[in-house]
Amino acid sequence: MSKDANPKEAVIKAAYADVNKFGQNGEFDKAMKAVNRILGVTPDDQTALHCKVICLIQVSKFEEALKFIDKNKLSSNLIFEKAYCEYRLNKPENALKTIDEARLPSLPPNLKELRTQVLYRLERFDECFESYKEIIKNTNDDYEDERRTNLSAVAANLALDESKDIPDIPEETYEQNFNGSCILSNRQKFAEAEKKLRLSEKLCRETLEEDGASEEEIREELDVIRVQIGYCMQMQGKTKEAASIYAEVLKNKPKDPALVAVASNNSVAINKDQHVFDSKKKIRLALADACEHKLTSRQKKAIALNNCLLALFTNSGDQVQQFCTKLASQYPDLTFQTLLIKATQMAKDKKHREAVDLLQKHASNTKDVNEAFATKFAIIQLMLTQGDRKGAVDVFLSLGESKYKPGVVSALVTLYLGLNNKPAASELLKSAVDWYKKNNVSSADLSDMWRQAAEFHLRGGATETAASSLEELLKLKPNDMKVLAQLVIAYAQFNPKKALEVSKKLPKLETLTTTSEIDALEAANWVMSTKAAKKSANAKIEMSPGTPVVERKKNNKRKRKGKLPKNYNAEVAPDPERWLPKYERTGYRKKRDRRTKEVIKGSQGMSSQAADQYDMSNRANLGKNSPATPVYQEPTPGPRQQHRKGGHKKKKGNRF
Repeated sequence: MSKDANPKEAVIKAAYADVNKFGQNGEFDKAMKAVNRILGVTPDDQTALHCKVICLIQVSKFEEALKFIDKNKLSSNLIFEKAYCEYRLNKPENALKTIDEARLPSLPPNLKELRTQVLYRLERFDECFESYKEIIKNTNDDYEDERRTNLSAVAANLALDESKDIPDIPEETYEQNFNGSCILSNRQKFAEAEKKLRLSEKLCRETLEEDGASEEEIREELDVIRVQIGYCMQMQGKTKEAASIYAEVLKNKPKDPALVAVASNNSVAINKDQHVFDSKKKIRLALADACEHKLTSRQKKAIALNNCLLALFTNSGDQVQQFCTKLASQYPDLTFQTLLIKATQMAKDKKHREAVDLLQKHASNTKDVNEAFATKFAIIQLMLTQGDRKGAVDVFLSLGESKYKPGVVSALVTLYLGLNNKPAASELLKSAVDWYKKNNVSSADLSDMWRQAAEFHLRGGATETAASSLEELLKLKPNDMKVLAQLVIAYAQFNPKKALEVSKKLPKLETLTTTSEIDALEAANWVMSTKAAKKSANAKIEMSPGTPVVERKKNNKRKRKGKLPKNYNAEVAPDPERWLPKYERTGYRKKRDRRTKEVIKGSQGMSSQAADQYDMSNRANLGKNSPATPVYQEPTPGPRQQHRKGGHKKKKGNRF
């Protein structure tokens, strides 16, 4: 060993001691300086290189740490550190590639857990769920609650697919209760989710207070739960309460950008076309760059769609086209929604023809049957707003066999009747009945259509077609006596024998009412007058239980025939207005009140002569020479305008 080897070893030894000391104290900046002293002496020291990477990660310098790993060719040895840096730099695809390309026979626990987190970020929830189940099964340490919390978070995302069964996960902590509520809300059980969130809110405060957290820390944690409560209330129609929660949370200025984005977006959804300036401010918060990697793709998609709708509400035509084009390129599954928004904006701009052409082009190009069906309905809506009923009918008829759906049939019949084309409406209903019979389509939800078709054909005299509809309706409701009676009436028009046969199924008249029912109806108070009902009630109250009931004999007095007037003539028809009050009859003339004879008509101060001139009740003023438009005339001075002669002035009294 050379003479200067000992001093180097001493420097390295002292530096490692500093690294250890500063690392235990959490002073990683100082630890990094100590590591640099080691690397200044021995640049290839693998332990020192590893220590420097750890220090850079601890001070959140992930980009620098990643460059340091690549520069010193440490990728093969520091797989976890490299993948972790890529994960923290929001490059989950690179992180997964780094782990999988290592081709280790079996992943160590830390790499396995990191890979599971990366799968969650990539929204590969099925793989992530299975990976967490395996980790929980094979590990036993102090982080079991955290892993179960993560497992329930993955389950909440899987719950969006209703076809998947979600296993029961223990809910012991407030985080687990929160994730459990998310599972319920994703399954549209918002009332149950709200109850669970209230419990989570209570547990959160209790847990954090026991841990000695500050009020600000507690509030930050509670805000997450409150926003989710607001969402559940909003989905239940309690928009005012939800809006109040969002406003309160945003007022606290939370540090989590994802929380700000969700609360702001939900507020915009509540506002709709109201408070657009407030909505513009909030949608900018939801679209901030800081939220890009904090939100799921489903959340980002909803925010972007709301941004397009907000532009539509503010009549910003250029922005609508721009936002919709960008949204369709980012999320191809939203192409149809963006198309509808564009068409709506065109209709607002009075470009109805262009809107219809845009929708028709999409309907002919799309391969999705449901989407094409919905697009044609949008076209129909645009045509009807322009009053083009014939065009709407043509689009309905182009739906093929879908035109026999109950809602479509109902709309078409309404349009035909609006066009005064009853034969076409009747023919449509006939073909709909024949189509359902021919194809044996399950008619569980078609009772209303059969009923409407039967009544329409009965009114139009097409009794055979009406009977066919009633037969189908009777299959659905075999105990409906009204339908059976209508069927008998229909059969009676063209097949009396069958009508007689079916009529035997109707209940007999004696079975429809019983003596007890008649007595109950007669005893009911609504049959009597108000006074009789009160008298009957008072009589029941006054009668004691021991009072014997005395039967009263019925009064069998005959009613006398009404007397006819002396001048009655049976051959002359009676006056049709004889039952009307006198003041409503044609020949009634109201008597003039004598007390109003001397009342002067006209403006205040007008003389009686001028008043007579403008009295329109006087027929002399209604002659040919009377002017069509009254001309203003200066009135003669009245008594109050004339000067008094020798008038005596009153003394004004003193005012105190």
